[in-house]
Amino acid sequence: QVQLVESGGGLVQAGGSLRLSCAASGSIFSINTMGWSRQAPGKQRELVAAVTSRGGTNYGDSVKGRFTISRDNAKNTVYLQMNSLKPEDTAVYYCNAEIITTARSIVTSWGQGTQVTVSS
Repeated sequence: QVQLVESGGGLVQAGGSLRLSCAASGSIFSINTMGWSRQAPGKQRELVAAVTSRGGTNYGDSVKGRFTISRDNAKNTVYLQMNSLKPEDTAVYYCNAEIITTARSIVTSWGQGTQVTVSS
């Protein structure tokens, strides 16, 4: 069994910064891609950013140049540094990871979500 625990959300003024963290724990052999998605009220969940086990990254168009994803493989943790935040970044942010368990099965696990609110 594996779980992801997010932290770092909160309320920030437009133009400010926040850093989200997501730590994976449990019966982990290795982790492939880790990423962040978000869902605003009344909208579909969208990809924010993803990072492969080798450090390759991918970003949603709306956050390119403002957000940076990184990971610490030794800690099984993924981070999302969010700069120049805008009110339209307000959403619940979810981390996810493709995990190979110690039983050698592949599972996609999601965190519980953390609220990010950007005031204008």
